[in-house]
Amino acid sequence: MNYILSDASHRNAFLPFTFTRPVCEIRIGIDTIREKWASMLGASCSALTEDYLQEKFPLETEADNVVINASFLPDADLVKAVQELGVGELLMGQEEWIAYRTTQVSKEVSQDDFVIIDFKEAVIQIRNTWDIFSLNGQVLEADFERITAGRHSAPISPTNSLIKEDRIFLEDGAKVEHSILNAKNGPIYIGKDAEIMEGCMIRGGFAMGPNSIMKMGAKIYGPTSVGPSCKIGGELNNVVMFGYSSKSHDGFLGNAVLGEWCNMGADTNNSNLKNNYAMVKLWSYETQRFEPTGLQFCGLMMGDHSKTAINTVINTGTVIGVSVNLYSAGFPRNFIPSYSWGGANGFTTYRTNKAFATAVAAMERRGVEFNEVEERMLNHVFELTAEYRNYTN
Repeated sequence: MNYILSDASHRNAFLPFTFTRPVCEIRIGIDTIREKWASMLGASCSALTEDYLQEKFPLETEADNVVINASFLPDADLVKAVQELGVGELLMGQEEWIAYRTTQVSKEVSQDDFVIIDFKEAVIQIRNTWDIFSLNGQVLEADFERITAGRHSAPISPTNSLIKEDRIFLEDGAKVEHSILNAKNGPIYIGKDAEIMEGCMIRGGFAMGPNSIMKMGAKIYGPTSVGPSCKIGGELNNVVMFGYSSKSHDGFLGNAVLGEWCNMGADTNNSNLKNNYAMVKLWSYETQRFEPTGLQFCGLMMGDHSKTAINTVINTGTVIGVSVNLYSAGFPRNFIPSYSWGGANGFTTYRTNKAFATAVAAMERRGVEFNEVEERMLNHVFELTAEYRNYTN
């Protein structure tokens, strides 16, 4: 069977992250949703997403396809049910479809066209951006068990202080010296060729992707997940970084999600709790207004290629779009549209020629090419988000 992960009806709920990726490329736990499904299915998965994203994330169809709602995360029971689907059958959860098997792939799904198979087991589903950090601990635990099952950790240097060593796993080439790793409240996973410098304090759950670096003296509170080729430092609490992003210096980042190619300037701090302890609201691209999260702790959502200057302060429940350059003293507004340049004193439009020049430089540092496919995608995002920018230039 050919497996396809569909955005289904959830793409808008995960903006700004899904401006630049399908839902299945969201990172939660140790790896992305696509990587979880591919691992458990034992097969590759392509994406069914927005037309302008398909060039970078191509769709592959065959005569026999299983289309999976990418907002659902796999477990053994769910994978078994998906694999047992017959052609013309649709696996139905309590509220929406999970997967269907078909000869004709379509973005639109009508239950009337299928034989319904009810799936009554508990499932993990992400529905909102804040689910990425609030469900991260539960997903990280499951990922740790899957990825480390039947394997042994690379040797851990005796210079470290370890608590629950059996819940700490280092891939080959990972380096950790003179640090405290406490896996009592959740596992700790360090990816291939990653490095944790001296004097770091990590309280799991924690996952760190390949080739990432933790700077000296960092303080990490779980559950926190850092993707590949990131740099982190200072204080992080319940943060998910997708990959290729930097929060290298002192400053606090909490209850937050960062996309790829983000950079937090030295002493950037975000608030994750309102002074009156009220529940936090976040900007919703679906409803075009601020919506309640039901969370008391909720900090920052930052889209790809966005940056902050030194000493930037970010308010509780802030949503920052793609390719934003944020600077200046004081708290800026808590919804900043894509391609904005400025801060508390106001914004102008961040023109694509300048934004792309910065992207080229940032990606070259990680050995990644900013190619024409990336440029076309980001140009499309600029046009898509124009309605949110009413700045004079």
